[in-house]
Amino acid sequence: MTDVATPLTATASPDIPASKSLGARTLGVIFSPRETYEDVAARPRVLGMMALVLFISVAASVAFLMTDVGKDALFDSQIQTAESWGFNITDQMYERMESQLQYAPYTTAAFMLIVFPIVWAAIAGIIMGVFTLAMGGTATYKQVYAVVAHSAVLLALQQIFINPLNYERQLMSSPTTLAVFFPFLDEMTFVARLLGGIDLFFIWLIINQAIGVGVLYKRKTAPIAIGMLALYVSIVFIVAAVRTAWSGA
Repeated sequence: MTDVATPLTATASPDIPASKSLGARTLGVIFSPRETYEDVAARPRVLGMMALVLFISVAASVAFLMTDVGKDALFDSQIQTAESWGFNITDQMYERMESQLQYAPYTTAAFMLIVFPIVWAAIAGIIMGVFTLAMGGTATYKQVYAVVAHSAVLLALQQIFINPLNYERQLMSSPTTLAVFFPFLDEMTFVARLLGGIDLFFIWLIINQAIGVGVLYKRKTAPIAIGMLALYVSIVFIVAAVRTAWSGA
């Protein structure tokens, strides 16, 4: 009697999570960053997220600056910033600054479109230098840049959040810095400038970005976040000290 061979059953391949869509990654950065950055590390896509972040950020800022309230708030902010650095605003400078307000939406848009990707590239380069070159990590520059670009979703979210508030406040300064909790402080003092430079959205972004770096390099998030936050606060501290010393306050 001829034996009938039993058909071989193919070995089931392990389940591979489906690639997240741009929308899913956008929400994931906010609500489930670790899972999202695992997807980003496996499939480092940049262009779609860059385009989305830049579109939202530019649109929110330009919409605010197209209004008279936005232009007035920007003008007041420029005057206050110049005076805080110790500059004496002449009548000619005042008139020139006022005449340039009509171009503010366009120059702001151009600035954001050019500078944001460059800043992200620089941050990715620093992270790459520390964790890949100095510490022997294996992540590629494309992976690191993808993490940085995805974390910038929080910058876009910040623009959506602060611009309507700034319209109501008729101010250009960020309403999400620590300085808002101490309105009684003189804006020209070192403490006020230090607190005004520490933004809650940036703290969130740094912690979020640290999660992504931790996923890439298989390291704990806490030490990375502490190091990045310490660098951020140090830079704000130095800038506040220089501004205070320069203005003679």
